[in-house]
Amino acid sequence: MNGIPETFPINHDDYHAKHIGRTADGRQFFLTTPFVAPHGKEPGAEFIALFTFDTNGKLLEASIDNLGPRATIDREAASILYQQRLESLGDVEICDIRVAPFTTARFGIDFGLIPRECEDEDDEPAIELQPGNFMAFFDPWDGDYDT
Repeated sequence: MNGIPETFPINHDDYHAKHIGRTADGRQFFLTTPFVAPHGKEPGAEFIALFTFDTNGKLLEASIDNLGPRATIDREAASILYQQRLESLGDVEICDIRVAPFTTARFGIDFGLIPRECEDEDDEPAIELQPGNFMAFFDPWDGDYDT
């Protein structure tokens, strides 16, 4: 895709990139909480997603849990599951990562760090965390994101 890098950094922060880093065996990981917003009669859904990548940033595995609609989530159970996903990685180093854009489908929904199609000449190439589009990366591809 024009203007989209093969790999790009994601900088660790205390917000959406709180749980990114490397495992003891060198894999990279990104633990996040994508969502499908409610719309009309559709209740939406909340997810826990653990993406693991090889040392070159290529997706190895996407473990995605469907928590159901936001209004019916058991917050305590969701928190426990999130912590279990993090602990499943073993010893980790929380740090910046460098990964390749990817798309994987679960539950009939596209998940991933997905390049955005430019709809017109004024659009800027971007990579968006989907579903939910709550992290968007742009040129100069320096690891910072917009929300």
